[in-house]
Order: sequence, then C-alpha cells, then structure tokens
Amino acid sequence: MSHQSDLIASDIHSYLKQQEQKSLLRFITCGSVDDGKSTLIGRLLWDSKMVFEDQLAALEVDSKRVGTQGENIDYALLLDGLQAEREQGITIDVAYRYFSTDKRKFIVADTPGHEQYTRNMVTGASTADVAVILIDARKGVLTQTRRHSYLVSLVGIRHVVLAINKMDLVDYSARRFDTILREYRLFASGLGFQNITAIPISALEGDNVLSPSERTPWYDGPSLMAYLETVKVEEAAVALPFRMPVQWVNRPNLDFRGFCGTIASGSIRPGDEVVVTSSGKTSRVARIVTMNGDQEEAVAGQAVTLTLTDEIDISRGDLLVTPDEPADVSDHLEAKLVWLHEHPLSSGRSYLLKTAAGSAPVQVRAVKCKVNVNSLQKEEGNSLDLNEVGICHIAAGKNLAFDAYRENGATGSFILIDRLTHATVAAGMVDGPLAGASETPWQAISLDKSARAAIKGQRPKILWFSGFAAQGEGGQDSLPQLLEKRLHSRGCHTYLLDSTLLRESLHDEIGEDGTLRRVELRQLLETARILADAGLIVLVAADGELLRATRIAGNILENEDCLEIRYGDASTAEDGGHSIVVSPKDDDAVDKLVAWGLG
Repeated sequence: MSHQSDLIASDIHSYLKQQEQKSLLRFITCGSVDDGKSTLIGRLLWDSKMVFEDQLAALEVDSKRVGTQGENIDYALLLDGLQAEREQGITIDVAYRYFSTDKRKFIVADTPGHEQYTRNMVTGASTADVAVILIDARKGVLTQTRRHSYLVSLVGIRHVVLAINKMDLVDYSARRFDTILREYRLFASGLGFQNITAIPISALEGDNVLSPSERTPWYDGPSLMAYLETVKVEEAAVALPFRMPVQWVNRPNLDFRGFCGTIASGSIRPGDEVVVTSSGKTSRVARIVTMNGDQEEAVAGQAVTLTLTDEIDISRGDLLVTPDEPADVSDHLEAKLVWLHEHPLSSGRSYLLKTAAGSAPVQVRAVKCKVNVNSLQKEEGNSLDLNEVGICHIAAGKNLAFDAYRENGATGSFILIDRLTHATVAAGMVDGPLAGASETPWQAISLDKSARAAIKGQRPKILWFSGFAAQGEGGQDSLPQLLEKRLHSRGCHTYLLDSTLLRESLHDEIGEDGTLRRVELRQLLETARILADAGLIVLVAADGELLRATRIAGNILENEDCLEIRYGDASTAEDGGHSIVVSPKDDDAVDKLVAWGLG
C-alpha cells in the first residue's frame, strides 16, 4: 500500500506526477536467525499506516493463532506468509514489500537468517542499494552476521545500517550498544563499506524505528525511517561505460532490423559508435526506438531497440559496448563464487555460466583459495561446500564479454547452473581475465575417475562374478542381469561385461593354452578397469573356464573398489573383505549386492 496522501482525492494527476518524481530506494534486511528482521519491516509498515483494514483484521487473528507475542500483534506475520514460516517462526523465502512516504518510494526485501537459506539472501541483496543488518543486542555479532556482511560487500552494497535490535531486553544500555558497534566495525573494516550507520532500536516496541525514542537519550542519530528517506545513493549505473546485452533481434519486415535489450549501464545517443564484443565489428546507432516513439538518448535501466547504420551480424546474447571503453573478452577468468548447493563443487565438471550477455559451458579449473567469513582470511581448499566462498579459476568453452564486478556489477556478475538438474549452484562475481589463459586450452583440463563418477552421482565399482555367465540357463535372467536391472532402476550407470561374449568377439580362435587364457583374462580385467575409470558400476560375468585365474584378478584389481562374488553353498561364510560367497538360490542375494553396489 502506498503512503496515503490528500492529493489522491483532490488532484489525482498531481499525485501521480508526484509519485513519478520520487526516488526509489531498494534495501534488504539481513542478519542471524531471530534477530527481528520480519518484525522490523512489519513495524515500519504498521507505524506508517500502510496496512489495509482487511490485512489488519487477518493479522490480529493470525497473531493469536500462530503468533509469538501472546495476545499482542506479531508484526513479523506481515512478512512471513508461508505456512512453514508461520509454524516455525522463521523466514524461509525472500519477501518483497513496496511502500512509500512523502519523500521516497521503497522496495524492501526481507531475507532469511538461517544458513541453509543463504542462497535466498544473496538473491535479495543482488539488487539492493542499502543493507539493514540486524543484531540481537543480547547476542552480539554472530557467525551469520559476519557471513551476511561479507556477502553484502561481495554484491557491491556500500551503505549499511547496523540496526542493534531488542534494546528493550538489555535496558537500553548505551554500553552494550557501544560494545557491539566496536566489535562490528573492527570486523567490517576490510569490507569496503562507504559508511556504517548504527541505530539502537526495538522493533517490537517501535523505538527509533519511525521516530526518535525517549528511551535512548544517549543516542542523537536519525531514526531508521529518517535514514532511509535521506540516504544518498549514487546513480552510478548511468555514469558507467555503455553496456547493452542484446535480448532479442526484432525483424518484423524487410525494412526494419532492431536489437532489443535493457541498457545495463551508461547512456547512448543516435550517432554514437558501438562495438559487438563477439566479433569486434563496429557501427553507429541510427535510431533509439521505444513504444512511445524515437528518443534522443537512452540511459541505464531503459528497455529500448537500437537500429544501426550498417548490416552486421548481431545475435541474442551479444554485448554492445563503446569502442573507447570496451569490455574484457576472454575464455578464462578469475571470480569469487558463493556456493549455493548441497552437492559440493566438482573441479573439472562442466557447468553452465549465465550472465546478462548470454551463457556458455564452463569448467571450474581450480579453487585458488577459500575465504573464512569469520576472519576474512584466505584458506587453502580444492572444493566448495554449501555456503562457502572461494576464489576460483574458470575456463569457458567460448569467449565471454564481461567487466570486473567492482567496476560494473551488471556485467561482472553471473550464476552457475548444473547442466543435468538445471539447479542454480553458485553466484559469481568476476575479478578479471586470467593472464596467459591462451596457453591452457579448454581441452587441457584433466578429468579423473572421481570427477566422472561425481557427474553420475555414484561411486565406480567392479563386481566380479566368478563361474557364471551373464545369461542363465534356459534363457532366464542370471544374478548379474538381475542386479544390473535393479541398479538401473535406482538411477545407477552400469555396464554388464560378459566374458563369453567378449571371447566370441575378440578371441574366436583362442585355444586351451594357459598363456592365451591369461591374455584373455587380463584383457577382460583391463576392460573392466577402463569402464570403472569412466565412472561406471561394472558387473563382470566370468565363466567357469576363468575360475582358476581369479587370483590374478585380485592382483590386478587390488587398487580398485572391487568385490568378487563366488557361487557356493549358502551356509558358506564370507571369505575376506573383497570376496563373498552366495548361493544362486539365495532370494536376498540381489538386495545384498545392491546395498554394496550403492555404498
């Protein structure tokens, strides 16, 4: 709901013009769990009389039913709309709210505090101008406070409000406020914030939220709302070099060919020269076309169609820049990654990198180092787990156009997407191109067995069935076949290697000579090992003629994850850790082997 104004009834046109002229501020609330983020935003909406009557009635009912404040209003319920959020009293998803005052319009993103929802917090912070970081006055600076502060700095937010909340629970102690502020400033000194404004508040009681509180006479700074209404956020995007990702080539007829997109930064006018980063071809802007007619200038944030004076090849995903301020173009880059997925980063695995200017297959060649969010120190590591931050070297399958994130957030940011599940696994900020990248081509990135198996989500293994061919008597399925079908139904990548079929194709003239038998066995083993190296679960059905040579199999496969399954009496005990005895009549044999094959 927008700020109520008398102009709505008396002069609606003046009211709408007034709204158009107001500046817009995007801000987020973040911090640790139960620091009062949702309660603070709910209090802002409540005290500013920005709640509809039907919302008020529903809020009163919900506060009594699922609220955490007894008979009082639970302001957090204005933001926590999901059933799970209300039942657990936490924020899970990002909640966006729009409101306005006489001085400014606002879009606020209430972000979750739990570590497992860091992904949602990064999403909300990516478009914000100001971060309101809440701290529980009783608990002080926590791990998640540090984590969110570091992520806020990573996404380029330079204005921070340190809202020290729940001051009512520490008797509005000025000493406690000063202690927390000193600790936070010491931690944040290296994060590059332009300013940190600390405000003692009580979101529940409303102290210093909308207006100054009499309970904090020792504090002479602005209230939270006063700060948000007056903070100066630079219109930096317009002052940056011109960048426009082409989102669509508009070709309605033979006489018109325009390139549509939203200008990411800078400005453009008819007659200005532009360069296509993918080809290096240049041309000049002929027209700037919009639905309201041609314009003499277009600036960052506007969606326009550009026509050019020359017929040059431009496709969706190309980036248009100016020749005097070009973007970096490279297939190797260094970037900071915030890992957002439960499965860890796999070096050498192929991902899809998506930017404002298109997408490309990439591989993370190496994790240069990880960043400890508590101390901001760099640590060694070769992988990234959920919510970890690292500096990585990335190789792309084609040249990409980008800027360093610190110089242009619109063209210096990207996400990584899992090419199999299409899940967003990481958010990235480009540091710059890698020097000497051309010396290390895409094909030179090495892949090992673990990397190939990781993309299949399994451990490569070899199950060696001694004395039993793949095909059972009478055409019935044998144990190896039954096991492969069961593993396949579980989503496993398998291959059944039958020694009889292999002999027919490779050794059709082999005799009974022992030396030749050893050659046959070794080739069977090497084939099994190659398939396992590809990340597969290999089932080898070795017939009875190879029984006498199974000890050789153990010697050759001693370094592999291998299990020998021999047939015998069901009462026979297991023979060692890499060899077991099963009976063909054992009804549970398949289940037992499935458990081992997936282990």
